[in-house]
Amino acid sequence: MAGEVELAAPAKINLYLQVTGRRSDGYHYLATLMQKIALYDRVILRPVPSGIILHCPGSGLPEDEGNLVYRAARLFFQAAAARLDGSKGVEITLLKSIPVAAGLGGGSSDAAAVLRGLDRLYRTDCPTAALMELGVQLGADVPLFLVDWPAAWATGIGERLRPAVSLTGCLIVLVNPGFPVPTAWVYKNFALTAEEKNFNLSNLHTEIAGQQDDPGFTRRAIRPDELRNDLEMVTISRYRELDGIKRKLLKAGAVAALMTGSGPSIFGLFPENEAEKAAVCCRELQREYQSTFLVNPLAA
Repeated sequence: MAGEVELAAPAKINLYLQVTGRRSDGYHYLATLMQKIALYDRVILRPVPSGIILHCPGSGLPEDEGNLVYRAARLFFQAAAARLDGSKGVEITLLKSIPVAAGLGGGSSDAAAVLRGLDRLYRTDCPTAALMELGVQLGADVPLFLVDWPAAWATGIGERLRPAVSLTGCLIVLVNPGFPVPTAWVYKNFALTAEEKNFNLSNLHTEIAGQQDDPGFTRRAIRPDELRNDLEMVTISRYRELDGIKRKLLKAGAVAALMTGSGPSIFGLFPENEAEKAAVCCRELQREYQSTFLVNPLAA
């Protein structure tokens, strides 16, 4: 057993997000290209005799089962009981840098870090596939952070993953406006919008599934003109400020700008050889939005 395990939990952005259908349980089928970025939370795990103790200093997040990190630890101990020698517990310290409820996958990444960290802490040698089975019970994005790929093409509800080609030659200016957007609200209103347009989400998945099985993004990097997010129109229709952020990024020299996930975070892609433009843009937007970051995409 290790004395302490510390892991970096990266954020992600969605470079492409298409809603391809809706299940009877309300979940939506997606086809999405997810790119991990160099913006990290830190998760520190220490063994204790029993129980789960969670600290989230300065974040305002719950420190009980209302937190996905807590539920990840509980699920791991339940699933790995046969591999553990007697009762085991963990003290978790979660140090947040990724904005919360921002479309950046921070909670999912933290939960994945707990699963990987507990496996390492207690040397249970759980296969990645087994951890991914646990991860999808916690959330559709969790499996992404259990694989080492810097980018992934995801289908199903986001849990069916294939390695994809990572972004290269660019910098990312990421802006979080500082207010949360409820994911459930976005998907509900997307469905209503689709119904208004006579867009049959229930049948669409089966009609286009074959087209999504072999996307080009698993063999080549996505081009700026190919960026897409079907949810953006819903979120921006209510939060018009996001459209203004997109315009500022493009005016500052970004070759493309897009909302990630269900929002509200917006990112702009800048060519690597225009790093100064990206840095100036980041500084300007930080005057309005504290949670503005200049980051690199993770690479293989």
